[in-house]
Amino acid sequence: MAEETKKMAIIASKGTLDWAYPPFILASTAAAMDMEVKIFFTFYGLPLLKKKMKASVSPLGNPTMPMKMPFGPKFFQAIDWPIPNLVSSNVPGFETVATGLMKKTFKKKGVATVEELRDMCLEFDVELIGCQMTMDVFGFKKEDFIDGVNVGGAATFLEFAADADIQLFI
Repeated sequence: MAEETKKMAIIASKGTLDWAYPPFILASTAAAMDMEVKIFFTFYGLPLLKKKMKASVSPLGNPTMPMKMPFGPKFFQAIDWPIPNLVSSNVPGFETVATGLMKKTFKKKGVATVEELRDMCLEFDVELIGCQMTMDVFGFKKEDFIDGVNVGGAATFLEFAADADIQLFI
């Protein structure tokens, strides 16, 4: 008896840089393992499908975000400094600095960019679905997105998700 293809359904609801990685990493990995994968992009996750992605780090939503000191004595570089919301939300340009540091660290560690992971998903035939309702609410058009994106509603995605072996909400 032939083995049935495993299925993975992912809902991507956040669009910050740190939340952009999980759906694309999990989807590309599952697809490489011969699973059928669909990602449903809704609300703030929808901009991850835009041709020009502008995902940034938002320390405000992550009060335990560690930040390694990129300068100074090696002793200070080795310490994780939690950045409290009070500091991160009140320092102009902090989000830009945090985004730059994360991208620099990922590059230094050999981690693919979000755009590269997204392209890999398309190469592995992961279905990327933009939520029609979210598009209508926020004024997005299909032309705003990269080639290969499908548009659909929650009911269409849930038909797939109901039979999926793995369902994730990110």
